[in-house]
Amino acid sequence: MKRGKRYAVAASGQWTDEEEGRRRLPAGEVHAWEPGRNETVCGLSLSRSRLARFSHVSWPDIIPESGGAADRVQRVCPRCASVAGRRGSDACPRWVRVRPRP
Repeated sequence: MKRGKRYAVAASGQWTDEEEGRRRLPAGEVHAWEPGRNETVCGLSLSRSRLARFSHVSWPDIIPESGGAADRVQRVCPRCASVAGRRGSDACPRWVRVRPRP
């Protein structure tokens, strides 16, 4: 059985959560990132874009509706969200053909 890809997070900023033992968390604009690669899912270079890597934070944790590590996330990259998956109230439904041609 094929296993889905696991995406980590790359962000434009970071902050430290004092309540959870000084854990580094993403802030600002976030992108999906595959560990082991030097670019985000949408094609931005991590070093040239000056994005910080958060390999310990999984992609579903930064969706604002999840509440996990999304406290200071200001923007989720829509291109990365379309590839990595976005679950929430503003997620677009899957495309369905209503009346196929005969």
